Amino acid sequence: MYLVALTRSNVNPALVFEYLFQKIKILKAYLGEEFDENSMRNNMTLIYELMDETMDFGYPQNCAVDVLRLYINLGSVKTVDDQEPSELTSQITGAIDWRREGIRHRRNEVYIDVLESVNLLLSSTGTILRNEVTGQVQMNTKLTGMPECKFGLNDKLVIDRENYHHGSRKAGVEIDDCTFHRCVRLGKFDADRTITFIPPDGEFELMRYRVTDNINLPFRVIPAVQEEGQTRVSINLKVIANFSDKLYAQHVIVRIPVPRNTSKAKIKVSLGRAKYEPEQQAIVWRVKRFLGKAECMLSADVDLMPTVRKKAW
Repeated sequence: MYLVALTRSNVNPALVFEYLFQKIKILKAYLGEEFDENSMRNNMTLIYELMDETMDFGYPQNCAVDVLRLYINLGSVKTVDDQEPSELTSQITGAIDWRREGIRHRRNEVYIDVLESVNLLLSSTGTILRNEVTGQVQMNTKLTGMPECKFGLNDKLVIDRENYHHGSRKAGVEIDDCTFHRCVRLGKFDADRTITFIPPDGEFELMRYRVTDNINLPFRVIPAVQEEGQTRVSINLKVIANFSDKLYAQHVIVRIPVPRNTSKAKIKVSLGRAKYEPEQQAIVWRVKRFLGKAECMLSADVDLMPTVRKKAW
């Protein structure tokens, strides 16, 4: 099943994709995580109501699930409490539609998780082709009322690199791009690079970011690939942990691409497990626990099926 959007004019594609993603999130909240064509066909009245509230004259409107649940309820979704019509109208048309007023908690708690992923692409000679860090900041807030929060960093974010390098500002965190939850006040962020927001109640993603410069790679990878005729390739790989020996990495996965005409591979590793997975066209090496400053070796003899071409890859 596909969700598509049709337009009569040339519109911003990012707006269309964001609306479709929000629409999927809304449908999952009402129809379940694994909704299908039959569940949508059986709830066409609900679908029409959601379309009417989330889109007016071709412009996306209210896509907040918590607010939609207050006045679109066919029995499957229970409202938290009954609100007066005037309060409901203010909630729908207000500037802060992601959080309703009157929320109370016994204890004010905020949980923050920063999840980062380091992506590294190496050539067969060990040259770094691409390295970047993608991260996201997940929050779970249980706060009373309408609090204004500030998310601070040790250094200020630097996005405009040309002005940064020619200026006299102090060192900061250089990022290539970032996206924020709609609760973040972009005006203050553009002015002084502080992240100020009134958070939604519960779990949400505050921001995403990407960094490509000054990356301290956690691992050093030294590959050695040797071709032995037309039907055999020898691969030797050494992985060295660059971080402290007091730390360790968990669930490390190394993928080594192999030619498409690979028939089998004989693999030996000093730590963990490795096997050839044809569906990924790669040798996948998995290590549950990788200690800092440790070195691990992988050697593989890959047998290739004969082909008409000189190099099938």
